[in-house]
Formats: sequence, structure tokens, C-alpha cells
Amino acid sequence: MERQEASEDAVMTRIGQAVMLLHGGDREEARNRFGDLWTEIGEAGDALHRCTLAHYMADTQDDPGDELAWDLRALTAADGTARPDASPAVRAFYPSLHLNLAADYVKLQRPEAARLHLDRARAAADALGDDGYGYGVRVAIDRLARRLA
Repeated sequence: MERQEASEDAVMTRIGQAVMLLHGGDREEARNRFGDLWTEIGEAGDALHRCTLAHYMADTQDDPGDELAWDLRALTAADGTARPDASPAVRAFYPSLHLNLAADYVKLQRPEAARLHLDRARAAADALGDDGYGYGVRVAIDRLARRLA
């Protein structure tokens, strides 16, 4: 069990390292590392790893259709972790996942799909904490809502 936990921590550490590259502006290297990790994890890998990885991989995409595909993978993986006893961390992912999907649909000029996911982001926002992350997601939801109004 300890070896498995260490292995899972290593995957999250590697995802975090690629996220730092992404936030530092090196989208191409982040995309390459995420791609390598996705190949290692595979479609049947740990759902939380797949969700986290796909969620950030979407942000490295140049094509809005590709970004949507990765965001849909992230949502599918999150749904694979969804159970009544799902961790607060997984529940707190949903507002951001739906917000990203709404933004993707705006880019693809599909406003009805965007509104659907924006409504889902709002509905899930109660899972967000009263911290910087939660505040940022709530502000982004409101900003996109104004844009779609």
C-alpha cells in the first residue's frame, strides 16, 4: 500500500511540475509532459489523475476543439470518481470543469451549450471553499455569465 501511495504522489507531483511550466508560460513543454503522462496513465488509469491531467492539458491546446476534447475527458474522469462519499477535492473540481467547458463552447460559438455548463458550474459552486481558488472560480463564473447575457 505504501508503494502505491508513493507512486500516486509521484504522478501528482509530475502533474504539478507540468502545471508550473504552464503557468510560467511554457505551454509547449507543459503539453509535452502532460502528453507523456497521459500515455503512461492511460484511459484506465486513476480517475483523479486523469481528471487533473486532462483539466490542465486542455489549457495547453491551441485549437478550441482540442481544448473541448480535453475538458470533456476531464469531466468524464471526474464523473468516474463521483460517488456519494467523493472527497471534497473532487466535488470542488466540478465548478471549474463546467466553467472551462462553458468557455470552450463560447469559443466554438455554441452559446446554448455554454449556458448549460455555466448553469452547472453555478450549481456546483457551493462545493468551493472560501479561499483564493474558490473566489477566483466564482468571479470567472460571474464574468462569463455577463459575457453570455
